[in-house]
Amino acid sequence: MKKVVISVSNNLVTDQRVDKVCNTLFLNGFDVLLIGRNYPRKLSEMLNRTYKTKRIRLLFNKGFLFYAEYNIRLFFILLFTKKDILLANDLDTLLPNFLASRIQRKKLVFDSHELFSEVPELVNKKFIKSVWVQLEKSLIPKLQNNYTVCLSIANYYKEKYNTNFEVIRNLPVKNDVIILKLPFKTNKKIIIYQGAINLGRGLELMINTMKYLDNHLFLIVGSGDIIDDLQKKVERDKLEGKVYFYGKVTPDELQKITPNAILGISLEEDLGLNYRYALPNKIFDYIQANVPVLVSNLPEMRKVVTNYSVGEIVLDRNPEMLANQIENLLEKDFSKALQLAKNELIWKTDEEKLISIFKNFG
Repeated sequence: MKKVVISVSNNLVTDQRVDKVCNTLFLNGFDVLLIGRNYPRKLSEMLNRTYKTKRIRLLFNKGFLFYAEYNIRLFFILLFTKKDILLANDLDTLLPNFLASRIQRKKLVFDSHELFSEVPELVNKKFIKSVWVQLEKSLIPKLQNNYTVCLSIANYYKEKYNTNFEVIRNLPVKNDVIILKLPFKTNKKIIIYQGAINLGRGLELMINTMKYLDNHLFLIVGSGDIIDDLQKKVERDKLEGKVYFYGKVTPDELQKITPNAILGISLEEDLGLNYRYALPNKIFDYIQANVPVLVSNLPEMRKVVTNYSVGEIVLDRNPEMLANQIENLLEKDFSKALQLAKNELIWKTDEEKLISIFKNFG
């Protein structure tokens, strides 16, 4: 039985993509060990997986010192762990995996969840961005076994580094729709956002839009860097009855919360290539919950909505105009299109491509 050691820089709990990859490999006869970080938060204790896991408790949990400490410690763990194949998730775990694979002549696979060097958080941090770009330039052309979340990112790597990437989308596992009762009573129509609460996600726009929607509630599920700023904005604009911050939840709980909504949004701004090429898994999660979607006019999101007719593309990012579009959208029936899409846009559709990458190692 071949042993695959998989590494990420998060605490494993909410990373649905990595969990799906691990389960697929485990069910196909691989011995799987997933390595991540641990930090003192409630969610970090909630972990029950069929495959083996290991989490590293660090002295530093953000910034340069976090990445430096984690990469050094990960390198030595990889070096002294029995393995046949290494799987690095994203650029921030690639260097220790690359070094360990070269020193010990082990196979290396790279999963690029996003264009890491193009994330909005690095736009105004030129030196830090240059470090990640240099790492990308140094390592990616040397890689042979790679996959990513969408065709736009695969084409980017091909054009820039002449390196091939398979496309394995972040599709959900097909599940029955189960609705979890919300911890509050409301007769309002729920519009949901789920995911990271970070710069450029269009959350400020949606909060401003709620001023023009009378019988709607904007439900924000997740956590992130700008949550305090958004909460202050809601208080300042007196929108407490129209915006509800649910907090961070496990993937299983999230799956049961989403069906309460009548619309799911993904309003990312065009802040660099990472967002321009984004294909967020929340879009597929909305579809799986029979919830129509409203997305930004960006290529990968637009492609899903256009091909499957499961919602609409934002026509105007003016809050009042967006509110009018939402009201009109909610008068339409997307149920048949959603049913067709949810049966096709599932993990099983792309899973065989993942299995073939690892089976080809013999």
